[in-house]
Amino acid sequence: MTKLDSKIPEGPLAQKWTRYKDHLKLVAPNNRPKIDVIVVGTGLAGASAAASLGEMGYNVKAFCFQDSPRRAHSIAAQGGINAAKNYQNDGDSVYRLFYDTIKGGDYRSREANVHRLAEVSGNIIDQCVAQGVPFAREYGGLLDNRSFGGTQVQRTFYAAGQTGQQLLLGAYSALSRQIGLGRVKMYNRHEMLELVKVDGKARGIIARNLVTGAIERHSAHAVVIASGGYGNVFFLSTNAMGSNVTAAWKVHKQGAYFANPCYVQIHPTCIPVHGTNQSKLTLMSESLRNSGRIWVPKKKEDAEAIRAGKLKPTQIKEEDRDYYLERRYPAFGNLVPRDVASRAAKERCDAGFGIEANDTNEGVYLDFSTEIQTKGKQTAYAKGNHNPTAEEITALGKKWLEEKYGNLFTMYQKITDENPYETPMKIYPAVHYTMGGVWVDYNLQSTIPGCFVAGEANFSDHGANRLGASALMQGLADGYFVLPYTISNYLADDIRTGKISTDSPEFAEAENKVKSAIDKFLKNNGTKSVDYFHKKLGHIMWNKVGMARKEQGLKEAIQEIAKLREEFQKDVYVPGEANELNPELEKVLRVADFMELGQLMAQDALQRKESCGGHFREEYQDAEGETLRDDTNFKFVGAWEYNGSDISTEVLHKEELVYEEIKIAARNYK
Repeated sequence: MTKLDSKIPEGPLAQKWTRYKDHLKLVAPNNRPKIDVIVVGTGLAGASAAASLGEMGYNVKAFCFQDSPRRAHSIAAQGGINAAKNYQNDGDSVYRLFYDTIKGGDYRSREANVHRLAEVSGNIIDQCVAQGVPFAREYGGLLDNRSFGGTQVQRTFYAAGQTGQQLLLGAYSALSRQIGLGRVKMYNRHEMLELVKVDGKARGIIARNLVTGAIERHSAHAVVIASGGYGNVFFLSTNAMGSNVTAAWKVHKQGAYFANPCYVQIHPTCIPVHGTNQSKLTLMSESLRNSGRIWVPKKKEDAEAIRAGKLKPTQIKEEDRDYYLERRYPAFGNLVPRDVASRAAKERCDAGFGIEANDTNEGVYLDFSTEIQTKGKQTAYAKGNHNPTAEEITALGKKWLEEKYGNLFTMYQKITDENPYETPMKIYPAVHYTMGGVWVDYNLQSTIPGCFVAGEANFSDHGANRLGASALMQGLADGYFVLPYTISNYLADDIRTGKISTDSPEFAEAENKVKSAIDKFLKNNGTKSVDYFHKKLGHIMWNKVGMARKEQGLKEAIQEIAKLREEFQKDVYVPGEANELNPELEKVLRVADFMELGQLMAQDALQRKESCGGHFREEYQDAEGETLRDDTNFKFVGAWEYNGSDISTEVLHKEELVYEEIKIAARNYK
């Protein structure tokens, strides 16, 4: 069993990153223009990395499959971004953010990486404010904060319900400046389809121009993968339909280990599935859990009447409502971590208390009526009206909610045709974020020299469950404040290498490999669409590798996916040609990778005989339905090595997790 070298620096935890930076090798400013770097993906991690490296003077080539970097899925993040600034003076600190992240990840993340993340979090806010990101502010002009799941402090900075979009616009402005200066060359509508290695090092990529279909060779001294997560393996998820695993999976097949693929986050506040033909789920921000109370009816007959349309939620008396998160977890209430809230919703719906009239009767309420009354009274009092009428209280409360969450409420009403100011939102858990990803060391470098991985595409910071508002934090931390140091340390040895030629046999072989795969699918003469197979894969994944898993189901999933993959290769139909705009060709290549990944996810979940974070094995739970970790046997990162097209032959490597500052304990939010 190979020992993974995480390259964690020596010394006290709080000083590791500072001391490490002080001793890294540098590339002098006059040498940086001699070096090329490829960045795949232009979401928050990729755009910030490309902008930072361009600003430093490197020649950067940035690739995105969208028509603009502004369309990266980072824009969909709504609620906020964490930072340990303690603006609310409620006891926050770098250590507390570090501790909350480790605990929230159920003690399955790497301690040194998480502490570094907490350390640089404050710098991210300063950077974004300098870029003009319009964070919400208090009356006096200071930046505002709100709470998020898994914490007892207010550390989440936000811009209404569109924080991701505003942060991405900030990163995009920095990126655009470098494009204008010629330091970054932007390749829109290009998709990476292969990593090219020369003498064992990452030296370039093969990309397809999605408009013309042309297959292109691009060389560099290092490659950064910042292509996001793999939630769309489930077909139905909160991810944009184009989000995929292809870039990360291609580097995996070239030798980069893939870590903890079974760690998938199920987000508790999603609009429930409406029907079998639905192709996309919509997330309602976790920030709404600050103001909304989650409940189901106490009586099954009331739930049945609601599903039948005979009762409205507003007709259920207060004493007949089960605010189950407040009941089960009084210390955190509605702000328990996402995995805890999701499982609790599933438990209530499985028990017959679901309120949505869909195929599975799955749905719970997120109710703002209490907040409307509370904030209405506070606002009236602040205005000098100490005896407001009920109508005045309600009107002021709704106005307060509109200022905080107005765009989210509007979005919900447009999708469901229900007014959340008047009736509770319907929500249910759905696949959202993937904590697993390409294994990287402390430098964010994969097991392939010169191949770095940033943001959601790597595994490094969130353990088995990500705290809300930490995705944006990690993406920008990696791009702005980590990679510029660590990649320079690697590139210092390349100042005399010269331009990497694309005429080498390695590039030719990689290009032919891509063309062969495309040619095979176009000549397949199958009878079923790509979506047909993707939906079947998603059905297997959700039912057997989803929110709850068990040994028999995982074994069945592995066999069923292998069989489906075989059928897919024989019977998928792809219309059109290679040398043209062909969305079905794009999809089939992505789904081919999802098929392989899905099987690996099931294998990883099967070998991890414990419950932790987003990985819930039904065999391993306590009497109250909480996760039962096995810290003796499973306190490790499971990193898988590709070993050929038969995914069942992948080799598991273990990185033992060592905690110097944290005392491992059972997670308790009660």
